[in-house]
Amino acid sequence: MASILKRPSWAIAENLATPEHVFLSRRAMIAGLAAGATAAIMPPFAGGAQAAEADQTLDLYPAKLNEKYKIDRDMTPGEVAGQYNNFYEYGSHKQIAKAAESLKTRPWEVQVDGLVEKPRTFAIDDLIRAMPLEARLYRHRCVEAWSMTVPWTGFPMAKLVEAAAPLASAKYVRFETFLDPDMASGQRQVWYPWPYVEGLTMEEATNELAFMVTGVYGKPLKNQFGAPLRLALPWKYGFKSIKSVVKISFVEKRPVSFWEQIAPTEYGFWANVNPEVPHPRWSQAQERILHTGETVPTLLFNGYGEQVAGLYQGMEGEALFM
Repeated sequence: MASILKRPSWAIAENLATPEHVFLSRRAMIAGLAAGATAAIMPPFAGGAQAAEADQTLDLYPAKLNEKYKIDRDMTPGEVAGQYNNFYEYGSHKQIAKAAESLKTRPWEVQVDGLVEKPRTFAIDDLIRAMPLEARLYRHRCVEAWSMTVPWTGFPMAKLVEAAAPLASAKYVRFETFLDPDMASGQRQVWYPWPYVEGLTMEEATNELAFMVTGVYGKPLKNQFGAPLRLALPWKYGFKSIKSVVKISFVEKRPVSFWEQIAPTEYGFWANVNPEVPHPRWSQAQERILHTGETVPTLLFNGYGEQVAGLYQGMEGEALFM
């Protein structure tokens, strides 16, 4: 396996703050969180207004920023991140915020089942209130070779695993999104294997970085980001971070994920970021920062090698990076 970065992945560069003219700088974000800032500092996203009005967790935002997860890149402005999203349930283009307005996030239930001692179906607001919310600033690296830096709000996946009390026979966690072609026009495309499915090993799911996301930029998650509950796995390519989750199952057999079914030679189960392993149709050596257009070198494990490299020791025979 390629060598792991020695510099801490959360080391802070001196120029971390976004310039003042850029909407919602990182420093403004931190100051706002510390002061209990309200919507005055938050970016106006398209989509999800109806869902936000029905959300019973608004008082939980903004959550306290976990200072451990700092990185050496400027935060992507909210108005940029909110208008450039992959969400195939609503189309194959990036500007799906308007289309995603039809996503109804209340009522919403999340079923936790499979090889667990405590199977349960949560109403989304009950689940969010039961978990310790915090904000984390994470890199997000798309397999298409663009990247952004996003302040997610949510809770560690490990907390949900703990609540489910999985049996020893549970080796993987399988995630599934909603299936409703009337609500999501993209799901009418019969050549895709709906619903969207993803999977992790138990070790990956309980790693400190695996994060169940309920909010972004200090507010509840907007539809185009995968409301009301999505996954964030910052060391993996973005297609592993499933959106709009309705079911989490603990299983013995490795799940076959959505993109793995469509193109297994291009999108594998592991999908860890590695600049030295190209996609069959393009290089992964560099990436384009979304809000600046700057091209920079891709980092092994997207810069999170210290936290996750140990998960893959002794697995050199696996296609870990695509």
